[in-house]
Amino acid sequence: MKNKGYVTFIILGLLLANTAMADEQQDKWQQMTGPDFLIYYRTDVPDDFVQTTMDTAEDELKRVTDNLGITNAPSWGGGREIKIYIYSNRNDYVKNGGQAGWSHGVAFAKAKTIKLYPDAQGFFDTLLPHELGHIVFRDYIGYTANIPLWFEEGVAIYQEKAKRLGSNEAVKGAIENGQFIPLSQLTGVRLYKDSKDQVVDQFYAESASVVYYLITELDEQEFYMFCNELKNGTPFEEALHKVYLRFKTINDLNQAWMDYLQG
Repeated sequence: MKNKGYVTFIILGLLLANTAMADEQQDKWQQMTGPDFLIYYRTDVPDDFVQTTMDTAEDELKRVTDNLGITNAPSWGGGREIKIYIYSNRNDYVKNGGQAGWSHGVAFAKAKTIKLYPDAQGFFDTLLPHELGHIVFRDYIGYTANIPLWFEEGVAIYQEKAKRLGSNEAVKGAIENGQFIPLSQLTGVRLYKDSKDQVVDQFYAESASVVYYLITELDEQEFYMFCNELKNGTPFEEALHKVYLRFKTINDLNQAWMDYLQG
């Protein structure tokens, strides 16, 4: 079955990746270069903020890599630096960065590009590690691995310092209110620039909760084995059953996750 959510993500990513690369040609960018990062920033962004971003990004790259169980951190040298664009503010990010109004940061994994703006909530503790999670995870499993968008977002959220721990309560509330989206349907959820905040919030809450369940409530080593299967090209549901024997389908995972939340 074609994974609609993932296909949508790839299409949007390819379209917006061109915008990300074109930003280098725009005026009013300054540059700062580090071992693993190349930061482009607007002239009104303070240099000390950019330096803090560089230092934090270097630290977070190592932490995220370790957190994903990848023992050998990838080398980003030789033209493979991660590019970070820091816009002046939210309006600049949305208008000139081409991003959705509900978005605070975005990563283009294949282009190894991140877009952010300074006053975004959780810039250092949430956004930077989240977007780096996308880039490191995709670099590890490959860009052709067909995985649900909710899984990729959940892995990225797990890199955040707080990991959105309130997500379980949000999902419990959705179950009680009859607004819960089963994983089989969550896979087809599409997020657009005009998506309603409620849809976006529920998508991210469920993504965070189910991946947190896989990593912390089940065996952590099994999760790494699961990711390795995906890296080797094993289809998502097949890899799920191969590693987590009791999950023959994504519906079995959905039921176990719901039982955990309600139990």
